[in-house]
Amino acid sequence: MTTQILFIRHGETAWNRIKRIQGHIDIPLAESGIEQAQLLAARCANEACAGVRLDAIWSSDLMRAQQTAQPVADALGLTLQLTEGLRERNYGAFQGHDSDQIAERFPDEYAHWQTRDPGFSPPEGESQRVFYHRVLHALEPILAKHTGGRIACVAHGGVLDCIYRFANGLALDAPRAWPLLNTSVNVVDFERDGAATQARVLAWGDVMHLPSPSDDDSFKRSS
Repeated sequence: MTTQILFIRHGETAWNRIKRIQGHIDIPLAESGIEQAQLLAARCANEACAGVRLDAIWSSDLMRAQQTAQPVADALGLTLQLTEGLRERNYGAFQGHDSDQIAERFPDEYAHWQTRDPGFSPPEGESQRVFYHRVLHALEPILAKHTGGRIACVAHGGVLDCIYRFANGLALDAPRAWPLLNTSVNVVDFERDGAATQARVLAWGDVMHLPSPSDDDSFKRSS
């Protein structure tokens, strides 16, 4: 039986604008992010009025995700459900810095990070491989609870990246060529057969509810 999940990246934060790594640091939405969340909620309410159901809404327990998800939950009369498993990757000592600062303060670790080694962990942080499996593990009880349903999960760019790679069978060290946009709606169908789970991307990077372009989850500053 198919379970459809709308994976939604949180709205814009002040640190998104300056490309400072947030990770597990609990940063709130910027005013622009609050507006994005309100526009997302209006879109979901309009779709509900047109008969497009949403059975439940889940969110990372970090503030920026909750602040994005709560307006949607309120608009649809749903109770927001939180899970720590959908948090962004823990970047440890890299958190709170931009890429230039990391290169200066942690030159050896920065050089290793740039090789895209899935086993590399920032000091006190998670490797990409550990993060990927943590995200997939967090989805298991959600899928089990909503078999055959249509739900939303509000999370982070890194979480969406893990989902896209899983659905498309892409290696963790493959360069990213897909967008991870603030308040984007990314639709994925999941089929479970016993212990096996397969996923298929139906739509990706949809920001039709926004009047202007949405920022991508990148560590590189715009020129």
